[in-house]
Amino acid sequence: MTMKPNHKIAGIGEILWDMFPGEGRLGGAPSNFACHCHQLGSDAFPVSCVGDDELGLQTQKELERLGVSSEFVEQNPDYPTGRVQVSLDEAGKPSYEILDDMAWDHLEFTPEMQALAETLDAACFGILSQRSPGSRNTIQRFLRAMPEDSLRIFDVNLRGHFYSIQQVEVSLRIATILKLSDEELPILADYFDLSGSVTDQLAKLREKFELDLVAYTRGRAGSLLIGEREINESVGLEVTARDSVGAGDSFTAALCTGLLKGMRLSEVNAFANRVASFVCSQKGACPKLPDSLKWQKVGP
Repeated sequence: MTMKPNHKIAGIGEILWDMFPGEGRLGGAPSNFACHCHQLGSDAFPVSCVGDDELGLQTQKELERLGVSSEFVEQNPDYPTGRVQVSLDEAGKPSYEILDDMAWDHLEFTPEMQALAETLDAACFGILSQRSPGSRNTIQRFLRAMPEDSLRIFDVNLRGHFYSIQQVEVSLRIATILKLSDEELPILADYFDLSGSVTDQLAKLREKFELDLVAYTRGRAGSLLIGEREINESVGLEVTARDSVGAGDSFTAALCTGLLKGMRLSEVNAFANRVASFVCSQKGACPKLPDSLKWQKVGP
């Protein structure tokens, strides 16, 4: 892909508020991804839907504070802005109670959305935001409207009962890149009858769905990138975790922006781990990244 000074990226799907004990924080994997891509120097847009309520208003204000455009965040007065009840264990690992029938379940495909899709260098999407037929259709139309050489990153993010093998398989066939965790691989291995070592299973996924790349994250143990001609492993960094909410999304954002900038897999992998480790050490899904963790400071 031709390198450009600023790449255009979208995160399409859920935008919601993670409701922690005593406070709420803006979240949703596609929104977090877009916010991190913005910090890493790209023109990035969350594509989602909020309600005509107080949390919807707070969403607009928080995106403005983060310097991220809300141009493609729709408003639906008939449904509430998304909310998720979050609890953290002693290691800062989150568990989620996801509420049904939120505004982001009713994302509508518009001419403006079509025009955005046609200009994108990359987009990230997941499976949770496809739990309703309406949003599922919108997201898939959006992805298919993107340029043929764009990156379409499927960050699986399996949550609760909000997915099926059919939805996962359709998403894999649309995607060019798969990002999954060590908790998600056994589920996909069972779905698609994958055997052998972890590396073997990831390689089989890549080959089965003709993916350009598979990114496998293992928390503190680092990550593994499986390409057509190259496999790269990066060790994790030791940090004192405050909470890991948004860490995976920041990894995906660093991976995406690094690939668009033409960085080598080893550089991209190491950098994505550094970004995710920093996010784990901070409070919230989208903490401000220090200058040392921005591509313009570490690139060639």
